[in-house]
Amino acid sequence: MASSSISSRNSGSSWTAKQNKAFEKALALYDKDTPDRWYNVARAVGNKTPEEVKRHYDLLVEDVKHIESGQVPFPDYRTSGGSGNIGHDEEKR
Repeated sequence: MASSSISSRNSGSSWTAKQNKAFEKALALYDKDTPDRWYNVARAVGNKTPEEVKRHYDLLVEDVKHIESGQVPFPDYRTSGGSGNIGHDEEKR
């Protein structure tokens, strides 16, 4: 869900799943000490400027901080509908 919240807040710029995956891989490849990091990440993602990928990264960091500080509740999968018995079936085995 974090990527969708990032996408909607990214000043009108939408990110595809493919671009997000390329972004993740590029972040692993080009660490914080890499010269021209955001240029390289943007080039790896495609159709994004260095400024857009830096903003995408900043929003990701912000989301992670909210999650780690407990400001984002964990989903309660047991009451979310659907089959609902997945956990119960596993317990019976």
